[in-house]
Amino acid sequence: MASQAYDLAVVGGGVIGLAHAYWAAKAGKRVAVIERDLRANGASIRNFGFITVTGQERGDSWRLARRTRDVWAEVTTQAGIPIEQHGLYLTARSKEAVAVITAFLATEMGEGCCLLSPEDFRDRAGGLGGSDLMGALYSPHDLRIESRHAIPGLTSWLKEALGVTFFNETVVFQATPPRLATSRGVIEAGTVVVCPGDDFTTLYPEHIAEYGLSRCRLSMLKLADPGVVLPGTLMSDLSLTRYRGYAALPEARALEARLRVEQSSHFENGVHLIVVQGADGGLVVGDSHHYDHLPAPFAPASAEQDILDEFARATGRAPPPVLERWTGVYAVADNRTYLITTPEPGVRLVIVTSGTGASTGFGIAEKVIGELLETMA
Repeated sequence: MASQAYDLAVVGGGVIGLAHAYWAAKAGKRVAVIERDLRANGASIRNFGFITVTGQERGDSWRLARRTRDVWAEVTTQAGIPIEQHGLYLTARSKEAVAVITAFLATEMGEGCCLLSPEDFRDRAGGLGGSDLMGALYSPHDLRIESRHAIPGLTSWLKEALGVTFFNETVVFQATPPRLATSRGVIEAGTVVVCPGDDFTTLYPEHIAEYGLSRCRLSMLKLADPGVVLPGTLMSDLSLTRYRGYAALPEARALEARLRVEQSSHFENGVHLIVVQGADGGLVVGDSHHYDHLPAPFAPASAEQDILDEFARATGRAPPPVLERWTGVYAVADNRTYLITTPEPGVRLVIVTSGTGASTGFGIAEKVIGELLETMA
């Protein structure tokens, strides 16, 4: 490949890399995205496509999610990417869960949200909800896209509408501006953003190691059409102890103590419930969480059983047949939701370390590119 010159080279064609390419191309810069696979095939396409604002960690992450949601709303319209669902419904089956929702609604994060009665939820959800349903949090702020189609769609739109150049099946061995050494030759770029996902070894391994990152493996399922049109994305009690915007509230301690006793297996497998619905009526359901520096590829059957069990508890319905099952892996850290560093001049390393890339990526990238634009020619 002949040497080529760009203002910005983005290493990684997942959602975080695409978000950085978007902001730079929108600013009129010459942008190249370098992706090691034929197409994005990692965490960016293996998730729910749930652009989650409600429940994100209070403060910076919540604000980044709000901004990212707004950008997705604009970009999907321009790129012709369907928004499959609007809104979130989080069901509560105990007084402790209702207490957490009530406390959440009293914060700034609860603006525009409300607590529905069991009857109101069932009316909206086609009769779904177990006999122990005590209410449901409703939020209008969240969106859902179909990741496996939206990421390729966003890639094509960046290429066709904004002139971004893509180099696929290309590995970057060294990313020191103004030259990037790749498996297909040299690419010249004045500035580089490295978005490696959970690849901690190809570029800047010693630098990444300083931050003590690890990985999370999750299990996901696609179920057949249940014959009900969901009013939005569904979640349940277990999510109130996992999503930091709820879990950090003092009221969440009592709920967690109760659920650890009543649903100990779910906690062991890191299970909470998200249910989203596609245009074909099928449901994407998950997920579980197992942590290790290198998670084994062997997902326990008990995790799938616990996911389906929570589906039944929350909806009051037996799960439809399983059509697909898969795993995904993403980077995690105990002390941060994302990482932005400068491993060398002219380079930014950006890793989302909380599984919230689709929900916060455009906001994070706007911040990074905004700073870099001052240095770009």
